[in-house]
Amino acid sequence: MSPLLPLAAAFALAYLPLAARPVSKMRSVTKTLAVALLALAAVSVSVSGLLAAALALCALGDWLLSRDGDGAFMAGIGAFAAGHLAYVALFVTHPLADSARLLQAPQIWFVAGFALLGLAMAALLAPRAGALKGAVLGYIPVILGMGVAVLVLPGQGALGGALPAALAFVVSDLVLAFETFVLGKDHPLRRITPYLIWPLYWGAQAGFLMAFA
Repeated sequence: MSPLLPLAAAFALAYLPLAARPVSKMRSVTKTLAVALLALAAVSVSVSGLLAAALALCALGDWLLSRDGDGAFMAGIGAFAAGHLAYVALFVTHPLADSARLLQAPQIWFVAGFALLGLAMAALLAPRAGALKGAVLGYIPVILGMGVAVLVLPGQGALGGALPAALAFVVSDLVLAFETFVLGKDHPLRRITPYLIWPLYWGAQAGFLMAFA
């Protein structure tokens, strides 16, 4: 494993106490480096270029979403959507991928669960997203599509870690969407959601790196 992984973990830990802080350059740089270093680690150990691309796009999304303004938010969603599509390509082009697994148990139950989750998220977020409604509704099938795509991989060996990583990613996005569009500005849950989102999200990215390294 690349020595960059412990360095990325150090930045991830350094970001945790900053997760609920106001926007700042230090906060943005720390958050971005925690994932950008994972992308460099993927390159340094000769892992698939698709993994490095997905991680790099997510690092770009981290920078954008850590800045102020709807423009940065929209661009951040676009970067993450592209990152998810890179993950989809990584999963379905893997030599051990088999789409027939999607029709087998327990994978088929995950597929059904993702479909129901997508409908519930759309119903919950659409009335609350305002001018961002189109971007939010477009992002839902992309993130859940990533969750479905990972099911074509075998559940054994190192690749067995890809499904937990994908689930952690989906949950982190779900909590972020709930925090952004559902919770009021003074809701008490806002005191803890940043500390739930970040470990789930960064753990998912590190999990993908370890699954495919």
